[in-house]
Amino acid sequence: METTKKLLEIKDLSIHYFTEEGVVRAVNNIDFELMRGETMGLVGETGAGKTTTARGIMGLVPNPPGRVVGGEILFEGKDLLKASNLEMRLHRGKDFSMIFQDPMTSLNPILTVGDQIAEVIRLHEKLSRKDANLKAAQILEMVGIPAERMSEYPHQFSGGMKQRVVIAIALACSPKLIIADEPTTALDVTIQAQVLELMRELQEKLGTAMLLITHDLGVVADTCNKVAIMYAGQIVEMGSLEDVYDNTMHPYTKGLFGSLPSLSMKSKRLVPIDGLMPDPVDLPTGCPFHPRCPDCKESCKSRAPVKTEVSPGHYVRCLRYE
Repeated sequence: METTKKLLEIKDLSIHYFTEEGVVRAVNNIDFELMRGETMGLVGETGAGKTTTARGIMGLVPNPPGRVVGGEILFEGKDLLKASNLEMRLHRGKDFSMIFQDPMTSLNPILTVGDQIAEVIRLHEKLSRKDANLKAAQILEMVGIPAERMSEYPHQFSGGMKQRVVIAIALACSPKLIIADEPTTALDVTIQAQVLELMRELQEKLGTAMLLITHDLGVVADTCNKVAIMYAGQIVEMGSLEDVYDNTMHPYTKGLFGSLPSLSMKSKRLVPIDGLMPDPVDLPTGCPFHPRCPDCKESCKSRAPVKTEVSPGHYVRCLRYE
């Protein structure tokens, strides 16, 4: 697996939604990079801006009301924000694919699963219908579904099987990058483990990079090399798995770990993070986390923190470390 070259580089990306209630600042000045074959976990609460970031990379931000208002999304050095709709359609599925959150709504109910996999192959690889169907059967077998089920419809599959079909569609053309948006949320725990193991095996086999969007820190520990913690549209802490898990810096990241049950530590109560995520239409001044932060100082209420490198490759947005 070649992990030396940058595959994806996000620079100062901001995505806003312009609504009647006001401007929803969903993603604000985020930066990160992903190398070939690498897996990065994007972690945060619901509404942190994780899915909007993924849609921005895929060129699927609904416009109106959404718009990329600044920054660059470089894929193999090429800015995707300058690509035409046709160019993005040629990239999607071939160079990068997305596994959506809910397999129940990701599949077309009136097409067989075989046709849905073969459609992607025919679109990007210019194969005949017969050859595309043969390749679709091989990919279905690769994700653990017998090829005989090619002619069945989505309603004939269980939730876990549907998610395998969605993974098969995403991997059909061996893309260089897969964006997995909470791929196991709709599944029960035992099926979750199977699907994650399958994704990990296929990723190693194909050398694909992955951006895994989740709010499950356990899944990230099992799957990822790098972690970025998102809060209110910003990445507040980012680094290798060891940096973020063993040398946690940001008060929000500490809060996330503090609210997790642990088998090794005996405590009668978990420690929740006070308050609620701020409204993205009306973000607080200064540091967006200051109303909930146990370490809040007066300066945190007025001055926004900048990204600070606390050790090589470990970044934090917090005034305490500037």
